[in-house]
Amino acid sequence: MATLIQTARSFLFVPGTRPDRVAKALATAADAVVIDLEDAVAAPDKQAARDAVAGWLAGAGAFERERVVVRINDAKTPWHADDVAAMARGGVGAVLLPKAESAAQIVRLREALPGVVILALIESARGVADVEEIAGAGVARLVFGTLDFALDLALDITADASGLAYAAGRIVLASRVAELPAPVAGVTPQITDTDRLLADWQAARRLGFGAKLCIHPAQVEPIHRALRPDAQALDWARRVLAAEAERPGAAQLDGRMIDRPVVLQAQRTLSLARD
Repeated sequence: MATLIQTARSFLFVPGTRPDRVAKALATAADAVVIDLEDAVAAPDKQAARDAVAGWLAGAGAFERERVVVRINDAKTPWHADDVAAMARGGVGAVLLPKAESAAQIVRLREALPGVVILALIESARGVADVEEIAGAGVARLVFGTLDFALDLALDITADASGLAYAAGRIVLASRVAELPAPVAGVTPQITDTDRLLADWQAARRLGFGAKLCIHPAQVEPIHRALRPDAQALDWARRVLAAEAERPGAAQLDGRMIDRPVVLQAQRTLSLARD
């Protein structure tokens, strides 16, 4: 479970009120599907959505559960405890904790859901301030909730998202220090605007993010395509590894010494050539 979630490039949201859509989401190219009990569910519908998701989990196969993450309600809401209890009974494999703001929240969640993979959604100033402690508290991956973070700081990111750079950098560095995978970038709400989607992704990628939250199936493939190395990069990586295999520790390629960082970069490039 942790391996799949930690290597996922795309996380596609499905409303918790529509568990019938989970199968369709799993049939897309998305690496992981997030069933949402938080923002996508109005307060009067929380109980019904929780029961529906628990029912889906109870009937799902192991492979389906492996790709599913449930976003529960945050620890300060009246729905959090019931969400956690339902997930414990339903056999959930991974949960996304929104508005994660302290290591203590992660520890309590781990105690309540032993063995469950936990992703922490950082989407407030307090969460960013304590992100290093959160990253080291036993989460599998950090996720940046850009829209809620912008709301918390009264930032207008409609045309210019540069105000997110400091928080994004903190999240990336905290992930690296805690030896977590590259964090997950926030959503692009412009569903039909592929140019905006890719611009958001390129900005996040330059900062060190390795995956993205998606709110529509049409957003998945452009993200995967943007992550794939081109033919020239793949050829370079294969030639690097071939040269290194032929003369370990003393290889050269195109007049350049092949040292360990070059070999690791070649391996990373090839690992991105999925699908």
